Amino acid sequence: MDTLHIKTSKFGAELTSVVYKGTERLHDAKTFWNQHSPILFPIVGKLRYDATIINGKEYAIPKHGFAMNMNFTKIGNHYYKLRANEETLKQFPFDFELYVKYTTFRNKLIVNYRVVNKSPNETMLFGIGGHPGFKVDYYKEKATVEFEEEEDDIKIIPVDISVGLMDNRTIDGNTVLENKKILRIKKDSFVNDAIVFTNIKSKSVILKNDGKKLVKFNFRNFKYLGIWSAVGDAPYVCFEPWYNTPDYVNSTKEFKEKKDIITLKPRQRTSLSYSVEFF
Repeated sequence: MDTLHIKTSKFGAELTSVVYKGTERLHDAKTFWNQHSPILFPIVGKLRYDATIINGKEYAIPKHGFAMNMNFTKIGNHYYKLRANEETLKQFPFDFELYVKYTTFRNKLIVNYRVVNKSPNETMLFGIGGHPGFKVDYYKEKATVEFEEEEDDIKIIPVDISVGLMDNRTIDGNTVLENKKILRIKKDSFVNDAIVFTNIKSKSVILKNDGKKLVKFNFRNFKYLGIWSAVGDAPYVCFEPWYNTPDYVNSTKEFKEKKDIITLKPRQRTSLSYSVEFF
């Protein structure tokens, strides 16, 4: 039985390599996009004003948060921790621990995020998501993403590319799906940024190239699935499991009013995970 061989980094606790059957399956971070699989925390996407108000004070948080650009502490094999520190508190005023663990079994990779509110008396608010990029030559227009279920009522939240925020409207997801299941990746699929799906019945999708299975992506814990790649001859497609979204074009500056923000009571913790099967 073939097994997965992975590499991870203390910087961003990022997954940097997945080799299966002797072939690299993860984007190399060298062309079109300089990352492999960043962790989005404590926000997903962009803030409307590039800043937010938490407990009456304004904080600037960069797009997709700061975790991807910080050194984590390695606490085990492919197991990392980021603890709130002087640098994070300037951007996000909560005492937290973020744990990231990668586990493999045969052809399957499991990615687990655990967030702990360390404060004994303060409620913590945050967002989180993943962003792995998988190798596929989508620009040859032979790549497809197949949902496990027929999606009768799936929706897309368009991205207003002029500001990089979510539009207030949703559109019928079946405007881009064939037979309510299949997204055919084309050269112009991402000219308006990521395709962000919501109201999804499926809990997994399969990326195929010319009909051949490459990966099965399981995102059961997450409310949204973004699918994205750089425009051009980019040799990868990203699956983005999100629990929250970027700000909307009419979002307020108040962090507590962000849609689907996660709330952790003092000393509370929560875990989210996604998994990937390789073929």
